[in-house]
Amino acid sequence: MLRGRRRLGDLLIEAGLLTEQQLKQALEDQSESQKLGDILLQKGFITEQQLIEVLEFQLGIPHVSLFRYPIDTSLTTLIPKEMARRHHLIALRKDGDKLFVAMADPMDYYAIEDLRLTTGFQIEPVIASKDEIIRAINKFYDLDEGVKELFAEAPTEIEEERITNEDSPVVKLVNQILQNAVQQRASDIHVDPHETKVLLRYRVDGVLRTERSLPKSMQGVLTARIKIMANLDITESRIPQDGRIKINLEAHHIDLRVSTLPTVYGEKIVMRVLDLGSALNNLSQLGFNNVNLERFKRLIHSPTGIVLITGPTGSGKSSTLYAALNQLNSEDVNIITIEDPVEYQLEGINQIQVNPNVGMTFAKGLRAILRQDPNIIMVGEIRDQETADVAVRASLTGHLVLSTLHTNDSLGTITRLIDMGVEPFLVASSLSGVVAQRLVRRVCRDCGQLQEPTVRELEIFAKRGITIEKVNRGKGCGTCNMTGYKGRVAIHELLVINDNMKRAIMNRESYTTLRDLAIKNKTIFLIDDGLLKVKQGLTTTEEILRVTTAE
Repeated sequence: MLRGRRRLGDLLIEAGLLTEQQLKQALEDQSESQKLGDILLQKGFITEQQLIEVLEFQLGIPHVSLFRYPIDTSLTTLIPKEMARRHHLIALRKDGDKLFVAMADPMDYYAIEDLRLTTGFQIEPVIASKDEIIRAINKFYDLDEGVKELFAEAPTEIEEERITNEDSPVVKLVNQILQNAVQQRASDIHVDPHETKVLLRYRVDGVLRTERSLPKSMQGVLTARIKIMANLDITESRIPQDGRIKINLEAHHIDLRVSTLPTVYGEKIVMRVLDLGSALNNLSQLGFNNVNLERFKRLIHSPTGIVLITGPTGSGKSSTLYAALNQLNSEDVNIITIEDPVEYQLEGINQIQVNPNVGMTFAKGLRAILRQDPNIIMVGEIRDQETADVAVRASLTGHLVLSTLHTNDSLGTITRLIDMGVEPFLVASSLSGVVAQRLVRRVCRDCGQLQEPTVRELEIFAKRGITIEKVNRGKGCGTCNMTGYKGRVAIHELLVINDNMKRAIMNRESYTTLRDLAIKNKTIFLIDDGLLKVKQGLTTTEEILRVTTAE
């Protein structure tokens, strides 16, 4: 069946998908336990689809998409869950003495031999993407197993032993829900109570989708388990509560922010998954175009002034702030932050947690920071006039202040600060620049296809003075869960407050005047940056119009 042992690197170089230099670099960075295919994918040298196509062509092993594949669920008893997870494989069907198995790495001869000895069948490998296999394992092994176990023991009573014992079904089920979310790169997990069921939903790449429906009888134990993990009061279900979960699942560190909300059908729980990897982003990895990146670096390297990052919840403001702090973090500066909550702990930076229960508010903490001889201050969010006033005073007394604000665009920030009660002359003298930011879904690298733009798209691009010949759209594949999108990219609008703008703010000029000055200053607006990213093939016009308005 298999045509001798050929090395993956050689196959990819033969296919023209990899250079000798890239292979050499990947082999140097490869750890002992890491497979070559994984390191090549991680570095972005190839896509999973390209890897699959090469293996399919060179080895003559067929490729299947598991998205709607009729997997024979009775075969899960043949292959232990640990083995399926360890080797990234799942049994699909059997035919006589042959067992067809989907594998992420069909060249893993040890796994094939292991399977043959375990099952007694002749193994016929087929190729599937790693993400699809992990999703299938979660779906057919773990969650169903946890649900069946919970059904077996009448889950209406909540006993402490059942929600704290690590071997109990509800503990396994919750751990699996969390693990599944991390593997699917979900940013939020929603446990939605309804009249007759409980929906489990994940927000992946900014879009909510229902993962599965659980029986209503499980709501009590599921809610109790999550609340115990987050150190919340399980006897109180009439008021909203906030907590935090830190756990390790299979050597993977997971940090979650938990919020409960009483609804007519019970408590709704939303868990925000904090991706600790994204905190240490490089500024160059945030999706800034070259013009905006240079302007942003100039702003954050100035010794004084306020730099604000604006956008709705979940638009990546924190990641941009942390990337800026990471860039500025060195031994010769004193950086202090005050946040609610402290999302990521950064080495070498003093971070303060807001605690209104003991009177530690943003304004009070900020006043205390000013007595600590700081160079750079980061305020999690400017929510009220008091915090805004202290931030302005800090910037005018020789400090660089970084913070966030909830506004729709960069110019709206100026109006918002004045509405908060900050005097226009103080806004003009303290504000250095504003970054408005949104996150849009990225076209899947595996199924993206160049197409002719529609008439409507041509109109939109022409109106903004941009020419477009082809647009990139994903047709949907197993890697991206048939959505055509995988991952996200940020679009930015960066407003630099120059002397003309300062004069206009002091004179309380209208929004239109400020906008004209911004245009004169060659500001790239959100929609323009978005359309330029469509032109680069990173996203689609539909995505840009979902988060911005076409003027």
